[in-house]
Amino acid sequence: MSDKSGHTDLELGAAQERLIKIVENVETVIIGKRQAVELVLIAVLARGHVLLEDVPGVGKTSLIFSVAKSVDCDFKRIQFTPDLMPSDVTGFSIYNQKTGEFEFRAGSVMSNIVLADEINRASAKTQSALLEAMEEKQVTVDSVTYVLPDPFMVMATQNPIESFGTYPLPEAQIDRFMLKLSMGYPNIDEEQLIVRAGRDVRAALHPVVSRADILELIDMAERVWVNPDIERYIVEIVAATRSNSRVSLGSSPRGSLALSATAKALALLRGRSHVYPDDVKYLAPFVLGHRIILSQEARAERVAPNDLIRDIVDGIVAPI
Repeated sequence: MSDKSGHTDLELGAAQERLIKIVENVETVIIGKRQAVELVLIAVLARGHVLLEDVPGVGKTSLIFSVAKSVDCDFKRIQFTPDLMPSDVTGFSIYNQKTGEFEFRAGSVMSNIVLADEINRASAKTQSALLEAMEEKQVTVDSVTYVLPDPFMVMATQNPIESFGTYPLPEAQIDRFMLKLSMGYPNIDEEQLIVRAGRDVRAALHPVVSRADILELIDMAERVWVNPDIERYIVEIVAATRSNSRVSLGSSPRGSLALSATAKALALLRGRSHVYPDDVKYLAPFVLGHRIILSQEARAERVAPNDLIRDIVDGIVAPI
């Protein structure tokens, strides 16, 4: 029997089983970080981009590689450096003397999953080469538009403690990331398991779902039902970021769209055809924390954006 989403219990069970397979496959490499693994998978289902900000060596790149390998999608890595050019990202046209015509040579962005490693090491000009790709799922080179493969997502990493030789991401770029998260250090037991597994654990990874499966799961996530009261709840949370005294700039409507899309994806991951208010509460810090600019007073008090978002959410009555 199906509900307002059109999904049957059998379809939901099969979808959840496939998603759990992906999570467990990634966890053979990424030990003890199920939350981060699930959040990245949620972004895949919601057709969003992820910014991983953490210190070196905690597995940011391995996480992205493992997700791409598990879903059997094309994967390319771009190492962002100060001398990286926009054409290295988007591609360029080259003159073919034999045909007398210009030919397009695709850049590294032409892939299903793109790792923008240390994205803040490239100049603003090169960073901006991703803006059109991340928002419109296309690139324009020499006035010709090229559509990117489906699905398409950018997973970027950056080091939060290093400033020398880096270029801070502009607000417009940050706002295009659906989720921002950190992995953190493993605990003692987890790190012992990492040491025991060794460096070559990624070599044993194999795909557990196909690209076609992922597109089907994305379609199912998009059709998860959101009650109008929960839609209102999402909008009220985002609107509250614009009136909070500790926030100098609140989230744009893109935050509302991202919170709705990720809540649908989380519901599907949990085997449900509809969104709960708790889904919204859980995801709000990861979706909205990077979309606000704190006031000078809040920065002086060392307020964490994610904690502030949690306070805002706690101050709004959730629908029953």
